[in-house]
Amino acid sequence: MGFFDKIKEGLKKTRDSITGQIDTMLNSFTKIDEELFEELEELLIMGDVGTTTSAKICEELRVRVKKNGVTNPSEVRGLLQEIVSEMLSGGQELQLTTKPSVILIIGVNGVGKTTTIGKLAAKLSREGRKVILGAADTFRAAAIDQLQVWADRADVPMVKHAEGSDPAAVVFDTIAAAKARGMDVVICDTAGRLHNKKHLMDELSKISRIIDRELPDCDKEVLLVLDATTGQNAVNQAREFQNAAGLTGIVLTKLDGTARGGVVLPIRQELGLPVKLIGLGEKIDDLQPFEADEFAAALFEREAE
Repeated sequence: MGFFDKIKEGLKKTRDSITGQIDTMLNSFTKIDEELFEELEELLIMGDVGTTTSAKICEELRVRVKKNGVTNPSEVRGLLQEIVSEMLSGGQELQLTTKPSVILIIGVNGVGKTTTIGKLAAKLSREGRKVILGAADTFRAAAIDQLQVWADRADVPMVKHAEGSDPAAVVFDTIAAAKARGMDVVICDTAGRLHNKKHLMDELSKISRIIDRELPDCDKEVLLVLDATTGQNAVNQAREFQNAAGLTGIVLTKLDGTARGGVVLPIRQELGLPVKLIGLGEKIDDLQPFEADEFAAALFEREAE
């Protein structure tokens, strides 16, 4: 199954929820007027796009309708697809040009962080990169064991210390191992204690200092894993972590199990964070690079087409 087919299938619930209702609404109008824009904005807000981003989409839509002389409500759908695609475009490629490069994976417990690391390790390995994992979430019981299962599944090495160890020490040893073994990418797990922001910031700052000292010119991605099923709560989490951790991008998991995929828009628009990877299932190859054009096309795809 190609990326478009996979994302089309994965976005079915979101498409039924958002664009299905938009289609019904557009079909009830015979002309484009202010009432149409107001109803559209309301549907977008209900679809987890958020008030600020929904208003911005409708504002841009007004401009394009006027500029293109569009009078038929059925043509609004195509304009919406264009706007969504443009809003989501840019910055979604992982920057991993140095050897080694480092990826820090952060996020609260339960969002699919460990699974994401395993899938990402497998994906990069399939692309021919040598990957090593660092089990720097030493706080949560069983986190190290869970990551080991995924390391074995992805067939990549892992550095670990005992539960309760200093996470920065794990990162230090992982980088040392990566240098010694000629690895291409270091992927480190981190603890997701968002309720204690000061501790989280201190821990991530210490890890960042270790990376900067040991690999001063390396490419570093700080990716926040978010569960798409949590909708607007995911935006709030992203805002909190962005303040604490200097994020470079988002991994959005469980898109296939939710009608709330519209949440990618406020994450991109309101926080300026690109979605770099999306999870579309449980299999090891179900973590996909995010492609704005194909996401927008799948979101607005008509089922009959």
